[in-house]
Amino acid sequence: MNDLNRRDLLAGAAAFGAASILPLASRQANAAAPAAAAQAPGFYRYKVGSIECTSVNDGARTFPLPDKWVTNVSKDAAIAAAEAAYMPKGMVTVPFNPQLINTGGKLALIDCGNGIGAFDATKGQAGRMMQNLAAAGVDPKNVDMVIMSHLHPDHTNGIRGADGGMAFPNAQIMVPAKDWDFWMSDENAAKAQSNEMMKNYFANVKKIYAGIESKVTKYDWDKEIAPGITSIGTPGHTPGHTAFAVASGGSKVLIQSDVTNIPEFFLRNPDWHVAYDVDPEFAQKTRHKFYDMASAEKATVIGFHFPFPAIGHVEKDGNSYRLIPVAFNPVL
Repeated sequence: MNDLNRRDLLAGAAAFGAASILPLASRQANAAAPAAAAQAPGFYRYKVGSIECTSVNDGARTFPLPDKWVTNVSKDAAIAAAEAAYMPKGMVTVPFNPQLINTGGKLALIDCGNGIGAFDATKGQAGRMMQNLAAAGVDPKNVDMVIMSHLHPDHTNGIRGADGGMAFPNAQIMVPAKDWDFWMSDENAAKAQSNEMMKNYFANVKKIYAGIESKVTKYDWDKEIAPGITSIGTPGHTPGHTAFAVASGGSKVLIQSDVTNIPEFFLRNPDWHVAYDVDPEFAQKTRHKFYDMASAEKATVIGFHFPFPAIGHVEKDGNSYRLIPVAFNPVL
């Protein structure tokens, strides 16, 4: 008979108990594997027709939610949105995700992150793009173009290496003409002196591009600025803020840059104004226009501040929107 009875179970338990008190030396055991104590590389490849794209993570910064990070609602409302997204209490998390576009003829990087050593107070959270590019098998010397969506520090500072030299020594640097004119204007900089954040932004642009102004190519909107990459004017966040359409063989994705900051706040609440917007009312209108288009087209959207790998679809939800992340695809 194969059925276990109570006597069998008790006998088995007694035997197990006796074995458990044997000296350690008489028992063989495998030691636990050491903890890795480091995150895995952050890169994810996807295809757009014949174009191979790579979402390259530059980290994610978690910081105490400032009183006026969202400028037109109460801090309590912003905290509630963060808690609804399961962010650490009283904190907000902002990811950074540049995009590498291999057209076959050109290797173009759209935005280049915070730069090595960014955010000294939160060292390691941001400024990770170069190590993730290396993990993806990309030599910075082979990058042909670095295309800036706009000139905020988290998008442009990575153009410099840790030693202050050019991180992508052979790359053509492309910036939106309208953004260049705005941030390089001494008159605009003078007007911004009473706003500490804007004052620092103007100074940062001058510092990052000092001595390399002649290497910069300024581009306009509604132009194919590289094979398969078309610039789309999406002003408001900055005067020259630009999104991009990447298209090949009947396929297309929209790289939205900073049309919105984190979706947990600004897709769910598209009329909220983030502190970084130069013209928040214009940015709000741009956000609705862009996402109405993207949702109607059922377009794939890549967001610089979306959770890594930063790829999904945006659905209209009343007067709001919601992000539907793409499923991980193990093959290209």
